[in-house]
Amino acid sequence: MNARRVSIAVVLLGLVVADGRAAPPAKVALQGGRIIPVEGEEIAQGTLLIENGKITAVGAQVEIPYDAMVVDVSGKVLLPGMISPHTWRGLDRANENLPVAPYLDVYDAIDPSSLAFEDALRDGVLAVHVIQGDSCVIGGLSRLVHPIGRTPDEMTIRPAIALKLSTSPRSGFDRMSQMAAMREAFFDLGVYLEDLAETRYEAELKKQEKQIDVPPEEARKRGRELIRDEDLDDKHANLLRLIEKRLDAWIYCGAATDVAPAIGTARENGFLERSVFVLGVDAYRAVDELKQAGRPVVLPPELVHQERDPITGELRETFVPKVIHDAGLLFALQPDPDASLAERYLTYQAARCVRRGIPREAALQAITLNPAKMLGVADRLGSLQVGKAGYVVVLSGDPLDFNTWVEQAYIDGILAYDRAKDVRLQELLGLEEKAKKAADAKTAKAEEAKKVEEEKKEGEKKEDEAKEDEGKEDEKEKDEGKEDEKKQEKQPELPQDQPSPPDGEEP
Repeated sequence: MNARRVSIAVVLLGLVVADGRAAPPAKVALQGGRIIPVEGEEIAQGTLLIENGKITAVGAQVEIPYDAMVVDVSGKVLLPGMISPHTWRGLDRANENLPVAPYLDVYDAIDPSSLAFEDALRDGVLAVHVIQGDSCVIGGLSRLVHPIGRTPDEMTIRPAIALKLSTSPRSGFDRMSQMAAMREAFFDLGVYLEDLAETRYEAELKKQEKQIDVPPEEARKRGRELIRDEDLDDKHANLLRLIEKRLDAWIYCGAATDVAPAIGTARENGFLERSVFVLGVDAYRAVDELKQAGRPVVLPPELVHQERDPITGELRETFVPKVIHDAGLLFALQPDPDASLAERYLTYQAARCVRRGIPREAALQAITLNPAKMLGVADRLGSLQVGKAGYVVVLSGDPLDFNTWVEQAYIDGILAYDRAKDVRLQELLGLEEKAKKAADAKTAKAEEAKKVEEEKKEGEKKEDEAKEDEGKEDEKEKDEGKEDEKKQEKQPELPQDQPSPPDGEEP
């Protein structure tokens, strides 16, 4: 019966409907795998049941409904879908030329066909926070998406999450001009709101056929409560939502000196409690200020800060996550897709943390649950718990083992990735196999040519030796002939006119 269920599951999970995603199965049971829920104890061998896209049961003993599709994951590991907390990849460009552009929305620039999303899915990253880059003063709205779908709407998990701000100088700016532009943007918002509030109050009195009977300051105060979202222009709408705490702020601090201005700006404008700080590699130096602010941080892909002592010349290294973890701050890790080494994988980043003394549970949460909390989706993503969405990665082994790869990935209980059917990966592996065969053939050909060359040299050597032996033999014969000639020369000759002595007598 189970074998039949598996075959049915494979067929149905492979179906694709009009929106580009697989037809959602009513019930899917991932059976027999090791389950790492991130929140709670690991299960050495258990079952995870997903019904209508949500997890309904997790445990060692789970009663599987008779109509569930059972997928055997024995020997595999189940992990919550990982989350990339901060990336501009998937957009056509990281930043716009305008330093202050809060009216922008990454929704308009997301390219669903981007290979960045394909790579994320292949790496087990099932949620991607797409946000503008760091070269801005105030950027546009960010969006959380899953890396599959034909349109941004199909991909969206949560829209309009946060505005991107930066207290580090953008290209062409210094710190003074950066902060001046930041202050000017919020000052301009204040002036705009005062004028709009006064106008709205006057309009309201006009509808009631009344005359203004209060000074401008009071009119603005009363009119502020009358402002509706539809009254706002695009330039100021999102900034107002930010200071009214209806939007989050993700603030980039590239250096330690940028942290205090970021905290100050957020506090002065009333959105500190909804801020996340995106740190550069040496911003950890301001850990005391960050700890006092008590807000989450996103760490840079470069986890190690190196500096040389100006006096001794000694090179010192600081492992940034350890400093942040010891300070008790909530932190998330970023991958580095441009790295030539393994930093492009979130699991590798987490493994580095464990190697440097951070508890395993904290390291795994830094790539799953922590970013879910920062993005306001911890009720749906980040761990394998009953009631959460079925975002599950099936791994070939332990997530912190570098020899592990992603076998399958489920989004809302739908099979979104299958390594066995990864065409691009199979093509790549096929090219590698062809390259290996070509290299082997080239090596074999080179060895054959070497062998022929050696045999040729050996033949020439033997021929030379034969000629040398023949020459020695001729020389020997010549020497023997000369010897004979010498012997003949030494024998005395008899006179020709003297008669031979009688037989038996001496001459």
